[in-house]
Amino acid sequence: MNVFGVDIGGSGIKGAPVDVTRGELTEERFKVLTPHPATPDAVADCVRQVVEHFGRPSGTVGATFPGVVVGGTTRTAANVDKAWVGWDAAWLLGEQLGVPVTVVNDADAAGLAEMTHGVGRGRKGTVIMLTFGTGIGSAVFSDGKLVPNTELGHLELQGHDAETRASTRAKEEEGLKWHHWARRVERYLAHVEMLFSPELFIIGGGVSRKAHKFLPLIEGVSAEIVPAGLENNAGIVGAAMAAAAAAGAAVPVSAA
Repeated sequence: MNVFGVDIGGSGIKGAPVDVTRGELTEERFKVLTPHPATPDAVADCVRQVVEHFGRPSGTVGATFPGVVVGGTTRTAANVDKAWVGWDAAWLLGEQLGVPVTVVNDADAAGLAEMTHGVGRGRKGTVIMLTFGTGIGSAVFSDGKLVPNTELGHLELQGHDAETRASTRAKEEEGLKWHHWARRVERYLAHVEMLFSPELFIIGGGVSRKAHKFLPLIEGVSAEIVPAGLENNAGIVGAAMAAAAAAGAAVPVSAA
């Protein structure tokens, strides 16, 4: 079963059709830059461009959003325009595309994909997926069940919002070497571990492709730490899975 998934991020908006039963993109993803300012109308237009790159949509579409999403409405907007707060994002994107749209938190979508098709498959206990990019997204699972909208990137760490210090954007803006950035990630993981005592950390986002450059440098964390198996496609896959589930399709979702 193919469903279209879109991953809306603070720096880019990407999407592709997804085989939701296998957790794989069926075509190479297409990406556009996130507009600035990233207002609802501007982002919705970019989402339309991404989807229509593959032709007019004929079925349901799933989309992620970098913030808290409840019932399709966006409650926070850390890395996009504040005008998103309180928007019915599912309605807005549905109007733009002309088909039903399911909107979920970006890290929650990535986590669902990893727990169903990636490195979290079959894992029990507490598993935390963290996506490092413009900010830090989080998805927390207890015995395979999702605790939605945790937003652990906004924990206070040494007097700062954690994602302003340990995100990929912070690394790039400050010109940090891998070993310097790894120390910040290490402190952040240790803080999250102290609060939740997970058995497994899954590290996602674009930086997961370069996990060998920083994960071996992280010390003092008891939990197992692994890069995302679906790498930066996890959000697209998870968005499509959420849309398929919302449409009543029988798709494997480990963390329903």
